[in-house]
Amino acid sequence: MSKLIVSLSPHAHGTDTVERNMYGVMIALLPALLVSFYFFGLGSAVVCATSVIACVFFEWAINKFILGRQQNTILDGSAALTGLLLGFNLPSNLPIWIIVIGALVAIGVGKMTFGGLGQNIFNPALVGRCFLLVSFPAQMTTWPKVGHLLTYPVSSGPADGMTGATPLYYMKQAIKNGDVKELEKVPDALSMFLGNGYADGAGTIGEICALALLLGLVYMLWKKIITWHIPVSIIGTVFVLAALLHLANPIYADPFTVILSGGLMLGAIFMATDYVTSPMTPKGQIIYGVSIGVLTLVIRNWGSYPEGMSFAVLIMNAFTPLINMYVKPKRFGEVPEKK
Repeated sequence: MSKLIVSLSPHAHGTDTVERNMYGVMIALLPALLVSFYFFGLGSAVVCATSVIACVFFEWAINKFILGRQQNTILDGSAALTGLLLGFNLPSNLPIWIIVIGALVAIGVGKMTFGGLGQNIFNPALVGRCFLLVSFPAQMTTWPKVGHLLTYPVSSGPADGMTGATPLYYMKQAIKNGDVKELEKVPDALSMFLGNGYADGAGTIGEICALALLLGLVYMLWKKIITWHIPVSIIGTVFVLAALLHLANPIYADPFTVILSGGLMLGAIFMATDYVTSPMTPKGQIIYGVSIGVLTLVIRNWGSYPEGMSFAVLIMNAFTPLINMYVKPKRFGEVPEKK
């Protein structure tokens, strides 16, 4: 057992706690949650509530019946936050049984398998989301049209009034077919910034309004829950590279459209900034963010999936220990000279 060495007083007392940060992130998600209620109504409420309840239940059950822990962790907010973030990455018409499976994978595989909070290698919500995307591609890419606010499909198949074309789909088709006219079907950047670009649905619950997500970013920066390094480095990298590609060939969308489409803003602000799975030092966080930005564009433009944010974050989660090992803060003190 290693010894805990405590330095001489005075000691600086920090106000940070797990509960404060977890519930702080959930407060930051409230604007985007309210916007999703406005666009998707009952569907958004059902998906998010189911995801949160299922994640909390599975954490309680695994702690009690599998790990045999006397002290449970469901009140620290981490399981509820995982559930909310998982819900934000799902369509608002996803059947309940699929949501429950995603919650089980997120908590049981993405979190508790590694030992629980603070020990997981990958972001649990993204583990659940990517598992569902690979396992149920049809349901995960079928979107309800806005206006069906009081309906929620209970079957596993596409319901009436569904649409499957997202802005990312049209951007992908423009690259695939070499036809710049496909980009005319993409909503303008201002509409996507305000949320009006998704009038036909075609998006997950949490990616609808970039403005709402930025309000959450401002709140977390104000409360010092996160720092600017990861979100700014991701968004900045994508913006610069997208601008260069657009200048080289107009079949690639303009940089404003690229950063406002899909789950890039949601991933950069709320998924990539997870304490456990992101680097500890500012320099390491910038390396991590730039890498996520590059991978996201590579997957979006030349990969099989129109969206690449989730996969990029998970890939870089695996490199976080390596970044922490080689990117360390400057050591203070004097090394005695050998004589």
